[in-house]
Amino acid sequence: MNRIVSLFLVMALMLSTACASSAGKGGGTADTGKSKTAGKEKVAEDLSVYRPKYTVPDATSQARVEPTHHVNDKVAVLMDTVASVNKSIKYAKGYRILAYNGSERQTVMNLRKAIITRVPDVKDYLTYQQPNFRLKVGDFFSRVEAQQVLNRLSDLIPNAQIVQDQINIDKTY
Repeated sequence: MNRIVSLFLVMALMLSTACASSAGKGGGTADTGKSKTAGKEKVAEDLSVYRPKYTVPDATSQARVEPTHHVNDKVAVLMDTVASVNKSIKYAKGYRILAYNGSERQTVMNLRKAIITRVPDVKDYLTYQQPNFRLKVGDFFSRVEAQQVLNRLSDLIPNAQIVQDQINIDKTY
């Protein structure tokens, strides 16, 4: 029983000291340059006397500074080199439409004529590796371009596929 009473007294003492008011320690703020936030005093000091002072030169009186290391000529030479190398590239990785893969010559020729009439601006490639004919259509850099042409040809060649292939780069630009 004594243990319970002593525990109760210790708890009451701790509770009463924790709830003590801090108003008696300084009360509030006056015009002393001090401010009080959450029981702690902060001193507001004027530190502008310690800041360094810089003079700003007049922008109109300064002469224009010219760069000393020009790289424009070097860049132009390198760009010309890159352009000449790019002109020599004739092939790239891209996509074509595999329209036909079979052994019937007349079927592939009829299909080729139908494709040419439907999309005359797209080039076709007919190869023969005994005993099969392969008809591929187009030179497309992206699969999306190939899919757009395949959508136009889907009623002629319902089993056509888009395949990755080495394409010819058109240099007419």
